[in-house]
Amino acid sequence: MSHTVEKIGGTSMSQYEAVRDNVIIGQREGSELYNRVFVVSAYGGMTDKLLEAKKGGKAGVYALFAGSDNDGEWREALKQVREAMLAVNESLFESGELLDQANSYIDERINDADRCLSDLDRLCQHGHFELEGQLLTVREMLASLGEAHSAWNMTHLLQRDGISARLVDLSGWRADAALPLDEHIRNAFKSVDLGKELAIVTGYAHCEEGLMATFDRGYSEMTFSRIAVITEAREAVIHKEYHLSSADPRVVDEEKVVPIGRTNYDVADQLANLGMEAIHPRAAKGLRQQNIPLRVKNTFEPEHSGTLITRDYVSDSPCVEIIAGKQVVYAVELFDQEMVGDVHSYDQEFLGLVKKLKAKIITKDLNANTITMYLGTNLKTVKRIIRELESAYPKAEISYRKVAIVSAIGSDMQVPGMLAKTVSALAESNISVLAMHQSMRQVDMQFVINEDDYNKAIQSLHRCLVEPHNHGLAICAA
Repeated sequence: MSHTVEKIGGTSMSQYEAVRDNVIIGQREGSELYNRVFVVSAYGGMTDKLLEAKKGGKAGVYALFAGSDNDGEWREALKQVREAMLAVNESLFESGELLDQANSYIDERINDADRCLSDLDRLCQHGHFELEGQLLTVREMLASLGEAHSAWNMTHLLQRDGISARLVDLSGWRADAALPLDEHIRNAFKSVDLGKELAIVTGYAHCEEGLMATFDRGYSEMTFSRIAVITEAREAVIHKEYHLSSADPRVVDEEKVVPIGRTNYDVADQLANLGMEAIHPRAAKGLRQQNIPLRVKNTFEPEHSGTLITRDYVSDSPCVEIIAGKQVVYAVELFDQEMVGDVHSYDQEFLGLVKKLKAKIITKDLNANTITMYLGTNLKTVKRIIRELESAYPKAEISYRKVAIVSAIGSDMQVPGMLAKTVSALAESNISVLAMHQSMRQVDMQFVINEDDYNKAIQSLHRCLVEPHNHGLAICAA
């Protein structure tokens, strides 16, 4: 347990020199450079081009292949991916043999993908073959191109700069069969000498389980987590372009926001539930079970120790550590007088429908005759849910509205009167609380508010609950 497993995000990957100087080298010399594994994401924006934009949903190669009858569209999108990847290569490598090798590597992968998609397109012209059954495989194949590109480049750039680096390609390109993820990782690391070489690993791993079926765009975090568990890492580290802080500095004055020095996996799970992931909850599960600490660091402030997340940490004194939230949430309400005494069956039907349509539940509430689900999804999915509820319960009253959720989160918030203090802070800012939730575990309080009040509510709660203790949080972070 002498090594670390570290993940580098896409935005950071796009700045090679900063990653090399701040993350890879830093103050290290000689043998200190080694005993580290780096799991790399695709360059910033590349997976959007390959699949679809994470924000806004603009179609990439996959979305066009899956949803368009015009094969010229996905071909043009794949051509644009090739051009974007070659442009990245040009910015990283000086003209010469290494640039030629980098371009040849990408051309080969893109050409293979083009042939696969073309063959599948032709095959599915026949009635006996359905494209739908192959789409997940297509999605995984296209996603793998991004991490293969960045991992190959990182490995060869480090070798060029005098560091012994080794590419560990888990993408399974042209593999005869898919292995279980853990076995695939064990096999890949058998010949790696961590004491003498840096392992640069693709964030995408081809495996029997199919990571994208469960994690979709969060697949690289699962790869990262399983490598840490299987290789028995001393610590897992995620390098991001920002600190894990007491609030979003774009909403709260940057001078008032402080990095969080310590917290626990419970807090990380609450953040993930709001879409502000330090790490995917299922990826965190293995680290938590094996008692492997997770550190979140800012790539561009290497001297800062970052946020250390552990299984058993509890703050020295009860307090709120982070104010977070989600600005766009749909509250879908099902009211039926006949529900009284039969809430369970209504709840199961509602939950099953939400799961089938892959809408994310942030929270829910219910009483004798009403169930409200607060969903992080798009309006199109909300309307589909409502149509199916109306079909299942023709006598019910079903409605939806757009709201926001703000949350106060901490490893220990068992302070008498904290809930009252929080509600008062919102009231003083003239913010109406539409609904509220607090569990007995007391690691978070959630408040449903009008969408337009989101920024004001984050600022108000941070001012009331966090800023009086900012000094203590800063000391923890030092």
